[in-house]
Amino acid sequence: MQYPECTSAHIRKNGKKRGKQNHICVDFSRQFIDRYDPPKGYSDEFKRECLKMYVNGSGFRAIDRVKGVHHTTVIDWVEPVGQNLPDAYEPETVPQVGELDGVHPTFSMSKSA
Repeated sequence: MQYPECTSAHIRKNGKKRGKQNHICVDFSRQFIDRYDPPKGYSDEFKRECLKMYVNGSGFRAIDRVKGVHHTTVIDWVEPVGQNLPDAYEPETVPQVGELDGVHPTFSMSKSA
C-alpha cells in the first residue's frame, strides 16, 4: 500500500474509525484510509430530470411519486435555479397567435318537454 499523495510505501496502521482502517504516512505524517465510500446523493442527471419535470408542469408531490425523491428535496433543487432566472420576461415581439390547452365547451342543461 502507498500514500496516495506522495506514493510513499513507508506507512503504518493508525487505528480504526467508523469501521475503516486508518493509515499514516511516516514520511509526511499524513493520515488516510485505504478505501473511500462512493459519494452519497443524487446524480446530476437525476436532478436534471426532476427539474425538467417541474419546468414542464409537474408538481413537487407528483415528482415525489414518480421519481421517489422527497418533494422538499426537489424544492431545495428548484430554489437556487430559480434565483438565477430573470424577474420578468420581456419578449421582443408579441405573438399574434396563441394556444389554449384544456378548453372545454360549456353545455346547457335545459330540460326538454
